[in-house]
Amino acid sequence: MNLKKTVLAGAAMLAVFSGEIAGAKDANDAATRKLLDPANMDKAVKPGDNFFLYANGAWLKNNPIPSTETRWGSFNELQENNYKALHTLLEKAAANKNAKPGSADQKVGDLYRSGMDTVAIEKAGITPLNGLITRINGIKDANSLLAEIALEHTEGIGDVFSFGIGPDDKNVTHQISQFSQSGLGLPDRDYYFNTDARTTKIREAYKQYLVKMFVLIGDNQTAAEADAKSVYSLEESLAKASMTRVEMRDPYKLYNKFNLDGLNKETPGLDWKSLFTMLKIKGEDSAIVGQPKFFAEVGKQLTATPVDVWKKYLVFHLVNGMAPYMSSNFDQTRFDFYGRTLRGQQAQKPRWKRVLSVVDGSIGELLGQMYVDANFKPEAKKRMLELVNNLQQTYAEHIQHLDWMSAETKKKALVKLNTFMKKIGYPDKWKDYSKLQIVGNDYVKNIIAASAFEYDFNLSKLGRPVDRTEWGMTPPTVNAYYNPAFNEIVFPAGILQYPFFDFAADDAVNYGGIGAVIGHEMTHGFDDQGRQYDADGNLNDWWTAEDAKKFEEKSGVVVKQFNSYTVLDSVHVNGELTLGENLADLGGLAIAYDAFKKTKEGKSNEKIDGFTPDQRFFLSWAQVWRANTRPEEMASRIMTDPHSPNELRCNGPLSNIDVFYKAFDIKPGDKMYRQPSERAKVW
Repeated sequence: MNLKKTVLAGAAMLAVFSGEIAGAKDANDAATRKLLDPANMDKAVKPGDNFFLYANGAWLKNNPIPSTETRWGSFNELQENNYKALHTLLEKAAANKNAKPGSADQKVGDLYRSGMDTVAIEKAGITPLNGLITRINGIKDANSLLAEIALEHTEGIGDVFSFGIGPDDKNVTHQISQFSQSGLGLPDRDYYFNTDARTTKIREAYKQYLVKMFVLIGDNQTAAEADAKSVYSLEESLAKASMTRVEMRDPYKLYNKFNLDGLNKETPGLDWKSLFTMLKIKGEDSAIVGQPKFFAEVGKQLTATPVDVWKKYLVFHLVNGMAPYMSSNFDQTRFDFYGRTLRGQQAQKPRWKRVLSVVDGSIGELLGQMYVDANFKPEAKKRMLELVNNLQQTYAEHIQHLDWMSAETKKKALVKLNTFMKKIGYPDKWKDYSKLQIVGNDYVKNIIAASAFEYDFNLSKLGRPVDRTEWGMTPPTVNAYYNPAFNEIVFPAGILQYPFFDFAADDAVNYGGIGAVIGHEMTHGFDDQGRQYDADGNLNDWWTAEDAKKFEEKSGVVVKQFNSYTVLDSVHVNGELTLGENLADLGGLAIAYDAFKKTKEGKSNEKIDGFTPDQRFFLSWAQVWRANTRPEEMASRIMTDPHSPNELRCNGPLSNIDVFYKAFDIKPGDKMYRQPSERAKVW
């Protein structure tokens, strides 16, 4: 399903941008720092043994993970600068009591102010949810149960399954209702079944978390234990019917289009006509269901599981989802499990940072517009477009010279590459929040209002042409993405800053940073998932059978390489889950290097700070990925994140790049050395 996009970094890496956005500060600022600082390196490590540690070893030793973080690296350093700038902006908006009703200042300021009003939030406790809980407790049977599930979705707080509106993968000019699996309290279905010690410990902690939450909701200890057991059992049934993350990498497995009669036959127990009506879907007679087996299980459990258990399930998931916005007893209990136990985070972020993230997530284009108006410079967008065009031309040359792809498939690949939509900085058309009402004294009310607004906004897309100007990330985001349905590459303003991009940097630094990011997103259009979409964005097999087979053989080398990597003693990277990101890293780095070699610096041998242009290019790549990561966070990401650990994102692609070996004189016997015949080469 195309509701999901391939992105540069995992969700925990998302951030907002600062006054150091490209073009917002003059070049003199960069001149005061070393863009590639030898003080961050550990030259006791041989480059060919572990380039990640060679390039970043001293930095890693000198930058321990703060108690409020689960990892600390270059992205986090950007976050800290970004947070400071936006903090000032939010405080100013919140202090403006005379803002015009309905204005950006009023909505941003009131949402932030309501989130920072801890006195009112503590006093309210669970009372903001009492009306919803009473409604849930009024469920009588399977029909009223399904009605409640649907109603909560229209309020933006629904669970059990995921629902959204997006382009039909095989007809991307048409918007269609799309349903997918959800409904679990643990991050992934495998947490319910894996038997290793780490997962078992987390599973048992989750069961205790369920008990604690039911006590907070109002159960006595005995009732809480019974309710926790029954809710966990229901979740386990849903998990058993859920697809694995590797299975969901195949877009054809997720493309299951049915009319209403077909849905009713495929998923007995679910009345889809009634469900459509309750979800406010009008004038539609079909939908895409990502996991029919899961929805068949939901239909079964609507009657097989007692209504009273479903009530407890819905109450728990309501409170669990809203806990971060409620009084500290709920908020802290949730953090103790999801933050401390699951990810190893020792302390919560300061409240203002958490509320800032909510503002960005709820009305991010209002916040982004306010910032862009004051800080984003047109020359940054112009320079970025120049880099994108250079990378695009270089990518075309790579495709033309591939020795494994036929002329027929090359022609179609070039059409796809040359029709990429390029979005840089911020949207040309801003999102309209005029129908969203935000108040300054009720945080939970604002969260629910923003969620319901988002539901109605998405629902309004049905029956209308696909809006290709829409963005899937807010301008303040430090990340980038490729969207196969739009065949677009998107670079929010937030990523156009050091260490990715700096006006004062030499080309080696910029191409090793933002250049590789550009190449990364372009390669997503041709990774194991993206390659299955054509130039128009449709899920369509445009490859010859022989070319597809050769691609799979070449990508299989990458799978094998990453399957062989271990972290945390015996935990292996999942090469199948991470294949798309690994291919994008490998392709992006190779394309960026060849684009860099077209520049004046790339053609020279002039050293800066003792490093050749090629060495600076690869050192820039390495410093982008520098990060310390907590073991708990690492274990969680291995199970759920399609991105490999940072050290392997640095070293894995490099071990396949011939010119990297030459740049650092890497020879047989070095730990990263691969025989030329074993090096992965795809794009």
